[in-house]
Amino acid sequence: MQQPSHQVLALFHFKFRTQAEEEKKSETILQSMAQEFRQETLESGPVSFNVANGELDDDGKPRRTGTMWTASAHIITAIIGSGVLSLAWSIAQLGWIAGVGALLAFSCITYYTSGLLADCYRYPHPVNGGKRNYTYKAAVRAYLGEKKHKACGFVQFILLSGSAIGYTITASISMRAIRESNCYHKGGHGASCKYSSSWYILGLGITEIFVSQIPNFHKLSWLSIIAAIMSFAYAAIGLGLALVKVISGDGGRTTLSGIEVGMNLTTEDKIWRMFRAIGDMAFACAYSPILIEIADTLRSSPPETNVMKKANAIAVITSTTFYMMCGCLGYAAFGNNAPGNMLTGFGFYEPFWLIDLANLCIVVHLLGAYQVLSQPVFNTVELWAKMRWPESKFVSREYPLSIGDKKFNNFSINLLRVGWRTTFVVVVTVLAMALPFFNDILALLGALAYWPMAVYFPVEMHIAQNKIKRRSIRWLGLEILNFVCFLISIGVACSAIQGLNQGLHTYKPFKF
Repeated sequence: MQQPSHQVLALFHFKFRTQAEEEKKSETILQSMAQEFRQETLESGPVSFNVANGELDDDGKPRRTGTMWTASAHIITAIIGSGVLSLAWSIAQLGWIAGVGALLAFSCITYYTSGLLADCYRYPHPVNGGKRNYTYKAAVRAYLGEKKHKACGFVQFILLSGSAIGYTITASISMRAIRESNCYHKGGHGASCKYSSSWYILGLGITEIFVSQIPNFHKLSWLSIIAAIMSFAYAAIGLGLALVKVISGDGGRTTLSGIEVGMNLTTEDKIWRMFRAIGDMAFACAYSPILIEIADTLRSSPPETNVMKKANAIAVITSTTFYMMCGCLGYAAFGNNAPGNMLTGFGFYEPFWLIDLANLCIVVHLLGAYQVLSQPVFNTVELWAKMRWPESKFVSREYPLSIGDKKFNNFSINLLRVGWRTTFVVVVTVLAMALPFFNDILALLGALAYWPMAVYFPVEMHIAQNKIKRRSIRWLGLEILNFVCFLISIGVACSAIQGLNQGLHTYKPFKF
């Protein structure tokens, strides 16, 4: 039987391997390729499969053994990440009432639409449907057709590429914060300890160029375990430091409406900040792009959709509680002057070693997460090239790596892989140097990810699946939800772009 990997990021990458195959191949060819892939899996072990007595699922793949608890763990691991560090700043922009209300609203919407999406794992019926949809894109294609399928693929491509930029920026800021933290510890809190992020971004880019050449990165099954440990570690450290600050009576001034309009803040700027805060919250709550992939780990009985809905409830309640604690305690600790990133904005100076440890955890987490979320982008282009030019040596030939007389048969170099992946990392690195703005990038990613992936496609697939009549009460309710979230996403995207534009007026790109 198949043993779940318990690593959602690696799982996310693994599922993307089938996307290009599903787009270009007929059902017969797809089944043949699946059989070949299964044989390769059993021989080389790219994922930890445990096939006993030849037991297979109804689609010919090793029997899935995932449960409600493993699915909950996947979701929690996916959504507890760097977005949690911006929640104190987000609530500071909105205030106690609107801030807490917005975070709860996004959690409720995410829970509801995730239930709709869980019903789309099988086609055409959520319980009795014979066809499994292995990926989000496959589900969109089955229910909404080829045009929506391509649109979904485009959004995912942009989202994953944007995430690579966001991860590079966030990791570089944390690396810079470690140096600044040590500087403040030695020179005092009034010391001049401001450094540029460009060197750190460049160093990260060079590191990622080499790491990205590893084919089949999902073989490193330990990667997501480390990522999960790191994400919980730095989030817990931030939460603990905020709690200590509040208990000590050293908290900042808070208000019901958040940061106040005055000499340093115009009404227009406050509105833009409020939308960016909403985008940061949306980014923190979004996990829909990997929900179908998680459903594909579950055993067939009880029905996957029923199990996923229970897992959604557990994960959303857990993550929302954690987010509320981080956001509210962070706001109580810093007040209306809450930094954009709790661990790098230097609301905390001591103990410096603990802050260094938290930032190191962020760097380790995001180094791996960058690769795992970039691999689907790499593979999409590489699989397309192999189908477009199957006879090309540049595209298909593998050159075993050898140093001296020793050959490393498990690692090889491919010219297309070297050229394409290096180009991708270079472009991401250049863009990260040009736009190193943490909250604005998170808001933009939230706008890109939340409405289309967490609301629009799940709602439209639910309507198509249940054949809900146009202009019926149920249809109107779903479309109103869809439209409201669309308007919010437009506002968030505009505010993020405005913030980036504003930042570029004072920031000098590529300054070392």
